[in-house]
Amino acid sequence: MEATMSSNTEPPETRTSNFLSEIIAEDVSTKKFGDAVIQTRFPPEPNGYLHIGHAKAICINFTLADEFGGKTNLRFDDTNPEKEEQEYVDSIQKDIRWLGFDWERLCFASDYFPQLYEWAIQLIKAGKAYVDDLTADQIREYRGTLTEPGKDSPYRNRSFEENLDLFTRMKKGEFPDGSRVLRAKIDMASPNMNMRDPVMYRILHATHHRTGDEWCIYPMYDYAHGQSDSIENVTHSMCSLEFADHQPLYKWFIAQLGIFPSEQIEFDRLSVTYTLLSKRKLLQLVQENRVSGWDDPRMPTLSGLRRRGFTPEALRSFVASAGVSRTNGIVDIEMLEHFQRDDLNHRASRAMAVLRPLKLVIDNYTEGNGELVEVANNPEDPSAGTRQVPFSREIYIEQDDFREVPPPKYYRLSPGKEVRLRNAYFITAHNVVKDAAANIVEVHCTYDPASRGGNSPDGRKVKSTMHWVSAAHAITAEVRLYDKLFSKPDPNDYPEGGSFLDNLNPNSLEVITDARLEPSLADAEVGAPFQFERVGYFCLDPDSTPGKLVFNRTLALKDTWAKIEKKAGM
Repeated sequence: MEATMSSNTEPPETRTSNFLSEIIAEDVSTKKFGDAVIQTRFPPEPNGYLHIGHAKAICINFTLADEFGGKTNLRFDDTNPEKEEQEYVDSIQKDIRWLGFDWERLCFASDYFPQLYEWAIQLIKAGKAYVDDLTADQIREYRGTLTEPGKDSPYRNRSFEENLDLFTRMKKGEFPDGSRVLRAKIDMASPNMNMRDPVMYRILHATHHRTGDEWCIYPMYDYAHGQSDSIENVTHSMCSLEFADHQPLYKWFIAQLGIFPSEQIEFDRLSVTYTLLSKRKLLQLVQENRVSGWDDPRMPTLSGLRRRGFTPEALRSFVASAGVSRTNGIVDIEMLEHFQRDDLNHRASRAMAVLRPLKLVIDNYTEGNGELVEVANNPEDPSAGTRQVPFSREIYIEQDDFREVPPPKYYRLSPGKEVRLRNAYFITAHNVVKDAAANIVEVHCTYDPASRGGNSPDGRKVKSTMHWVSAAHAITAEVRLYDKLFSKPDPNDYPEGGSFLDNLNPNSLEVITDARLEPSLADAEVGAPFQFERVGYFCLDPDSTPGKLVFNRTLALKDTWAKIEKKAGM
């Protein structure tokens, strides 16, 4: 199992660190890279969709380059053809642009395959690399342990002529997969396992998504990454802390080749409670149909968050609040939700929607004599204007907004109790109609005509305001209520013999097929944010068609009554 990281929920201002900015500022002032422009890069492997953890790396690389008048490249480290696809290349570019950034140059490590090969030849000729015939298992065995040094391969001291011949034949495709590798000759007794003659190339007869079948040997990440940085004159190669032990190898290759001295700097990963950021495990969720795809709104992928209704502005604010440090921690998902609610509160248009409709009949309202009620599109933004919402004798309210026998502290509608219909009238319930199973199917009430607009002329007060939708004008929609995908703060916290799948939340999705919405929502655009008043934040899903609208819940609103009911066991 993976270890649980310590919680980190202090206020943002006490955590934020700018040590990366300080390093770059010092390098600029000392002209460490001469007159070179500050150059960063974001280097994803195209073997999956970007997730919220990548958002941190994206923001750091692009914003720091911008801060110092520099540039950022997008480079795909596409050295593993068996796991990489054009689909991922396309999705990554879309996600970065959605997050609000654009790159100076679009690069691929595969563009550098010829140069990387020539540099491998250079290392072979210098006696710094050799072809090894050991199997993968034997290489692991010879490498030793953290407490015991490794031992030399019996093929380590081949002549450079023999190594050169074998490596050339490897490139020509003369040997089967796994039969030989090219290794750097460094130090099998190094305390750093990464320096114990790491593999540089392996034989892999696989079709590459860009180079096709041109190559049958592919460079390892540790060999290709630093040299790709150097080719692009990357001054500051910023990566997460798991690569700290790889930094000596990064520097070794650059020093041996005498090329541009890119500098690697590590920072903490962004980890979030109730969230899994392993691409391997996320791929498993997709392949096993535990979710609907990489863009399932429960997924922590940027495409999933976008489909759920999260905004790039909120994600950038969240990343900035988490700061950067040299120690891994974990951020509470409620912090992300805080920034998202704050952002949507200002930008989301308001609308009325009844998810679980209960018909309410206003007996003293003239039948057929409907009217239009003027309501604000967004009280937080006066410039958003107003809209006209139809009101009629028969309306829908939420089932939870009526109780025939109300429990203590229940202030919504019940027989004999007066409440306010938002922007409309005061109403008082009198009696109900039930079906054969004794379920309430209709509530009858009266209204006060003098309370139009939701205010009583005599100043009397009511304790509850309810939303509603005109029955005659409502449109029907499917509403998907999303919740956390995992039931534990750390999805990797499971008993021995278990799996992270054991922590999947069985209630992460509820689908309501018969919600009733105000008619203005018929013109909603895919992805546009709305606050369904008293319900939550929603957006229109791409699955929608003209005849069937589908809305995704981004986040719920805080509901004091729901907490009271839960605490009281109601």
